[in-house]
Amino acid sequence: MKAQGICARQFEAVKQAFEEMFDDPQERGAGLCVQVGAEVVIDLWAGMADQAGVKPWARDTLANTFCVIKPYVAVAVLMLVERGKLELDAPVARYWPEFAQNGKAQVTLRQVMNHTAGLPALRAPDHNAMMYDWEHMVQVLAAEPLWWEPGTDLGYGTTTFGWILGELIRRVDGRDPCVFIHEEMLAPHDLDVHLGVDEQHFHRIARFDSASGRVGDPYSQALRTVLKNQPAHIATLAFTNPGMVPRRTSDPRWWAYQQPAVCAHATARGLSGFYSALMTGNFIGHELLSEFTQEHSHGMDRVWMRPMRYGLGCMLEQQRDPTASHAMGPGTFGHIGLGGPISFADPEKQVSFGFVTTTSGSHSMIDPRPRRLSSLVYAAI
Repeated sequence: MKAQGICARQFEAVKQAFEEMFDDPQERGAGLCVQVGAEVVIDLWAGMADQAGVKPWARDTLANTFCVIKPYVAVAVLMLVERGKLELDAPVARYWPEFAQNGKAQVTLRQVMNHTAGLPALRAPDHNAMMYDWEHMVQVLAAEPLWWEPGTDLGYGTTTFGWILGELIRRVDGRDPCVFIHEEMLAPHDLDVHLGVDEQHFHRIARFDSASGRVGDPYSQALRTVLKNQPAHIATLAFTNPGMVPRRTSDPRWWAYQQPAVCAHATARGLSGFYSALMTGNFIGHELLSEFTQEHSHGMDRVWMRPMRYGLGCMLEQQRDPTASHAMGPGTFGHIGLGGPISFADPEKQVSFGFVTTTSGSHSMIDPRPRRLSSLVYAAI
């Protein structure tokens, strides 16, 4: 399938690989954008935006990105650290006193951001019915007991990350966290990223679906087995209570949902533009950018059930694990989303990369499609 958009001659092999993705008849639609410094060298899209296969993917088609958005709320928090409104090593309860319940008084902001806080999941009862009610969910979270002593173990805060950091933004700034991100980060840089899509843009949203026969790497297969068979496992609760799953993506409530760690809709150009702006000195200064991108935790993650490395709200390069590697430089940082979307940056080469898709794969980390594309980008630089 022929892609639309632009591609610098140097990256022709990337364009060819992007087009070859659609040799698979299950592939619906996708977008790819790569910037080197401030220059957009690749901005491609192809396929269909609907499940019926009649609405072509357009330059401004929005794709669901799930957890790709986590670094945005993390950077928003760091902006408030830089302004003196938050401290990384202060207890969360300093700003949110109710959070101190059930042994959480000493949990620090840094521990939340590097996924060692001991609060990666919510226990029963089932919270899916109330997930869209922010006030209810932060009250539940404030009362939730720890799973382990803070700082002693690693567990990805699938949904809890967004509620904790988002509530801290509300407490010290006064704005809704998604409003803060829009006003302070997205709008000033004209980034086509939406943390809660306005109804007038609903028509731009592509429909998400899964592909059969894509089993994922062994870690992903093991995680999926746990999710299907062990309802009380910490990983199952982290991903399902409430569940951030593909079937939600056809629900207008999800399109408008404002949870700054699990739900966003974007173009690939919007995603890559965020990292380009970040690396050129916007949002936060050099000192906090270094804090954001250096390793703050590593080990076997109890939620992902695989080895992980984290900065302060971003995932770091895993060169020893090909199924989790960005296929670029050792300092690469960014975040994946469920089913294939991803965005990241290589500060050494000043490359920012954004990929969106509506055809969900089964890899829990980096999908083979964007990994092949990123390896070709790196080879061409």
